[in-house]
Amino acid sequence: MTVARPFTKWAGGKTQLLPELRRRVPSYFGHYWEPFVGGGATLFDVLQQGRTADSDSAGTTGDNVTINDSNKWLIATYRATRDNVVGVIAYLREYEAGYRKGGAEFYYEVRRRNPMLLVDQAAAFIFLNKTGFNGLFRVNKAGDFNVPHGKRAGEVTICDAENLHACSRLLQGVQIQHGDFEAPPGVSGCAKEGDFIYFDCPYWPVSASSDFTAYTKEPFGPAEQERLRDLALRLKARGCRVLLSNADVPPVRALYAKGFTIERVEARRAINSDASKRGNVGELLIC
Repeated sequence: MTVARPFTKWAGGKTQLLPELRRRVPSYFGHYWEPFVGGGATLFDVLQQGRTADSDSAGTTGDNVTINDSNKWLIATYRATRDNVVGVIAYLREYEAGYRKGGAEFYYEVRRRNPMLLVDQAAAFIFLNKTGFNGLFRVNKAGDFNVPHGKRAGEVTICDAENLHACSRLLQGVQIQHGDFEAPPGVSGCAKEGDFIYFDCPYWPVSASSDFTAYTKEPFGPAEQERLRDLALRLKARGCRVLLSNADVPPVRALYAKGFTIERVEARRAINSDASKRGNVGELLIC
């Protein structure tokens, strides 16, 4: 059976850090929560590892998993992939054919569209993610997607139907929520002792020129980082296991100096438009 991989490329994606993350995932836990699901590398890995209290040889059941994100386009794509992957694939193949003929012009045409059907929204989202600049998702202050074309028409697989089917199978039963990481119903009010929560929030910028937190029109700044820290403390006091990822910068180390264990890992990041500035960067795993 196909091993499911993220069907989007996401800034800060965790595929390359999965060995480090697995070492910090409890052997068994009750419910799995991921309030900033992003590309879903950790989600799909947890679903395929089978570590919840009710897991069996086939892996973790989706009934024990809740994911959330504030990005409404991303959440619509997860829901459509779970509920009607055949429809998503059909629309995505149409986008792929149009792109092979129209290239950048077709990309900008799709970027201007506002699809009504959920499966079409999902297909458009995946298409733009695959063909936009470096897989970046960014919106302006009005909330409009504004990533330029990636200029690689013949170099990208747009419709990986086999992987989409594999992802859809794993997402069956998964509760998919849209909203703020603290918004009810969600981890803040519903997580119980023995549950495991992984927070992969927008990272604290390492410099003024590296702020890639505009995944929605709402900011994720110092106040939101403090709210997240406070929520993690409350969950730990409740008997939950928590794991957080963030940038290795002084403000994050100061934020989690009390009540947490902090470990540094390295990951290669390629989001910078200047290729000479891409490379290994320090990240923190906090529990």
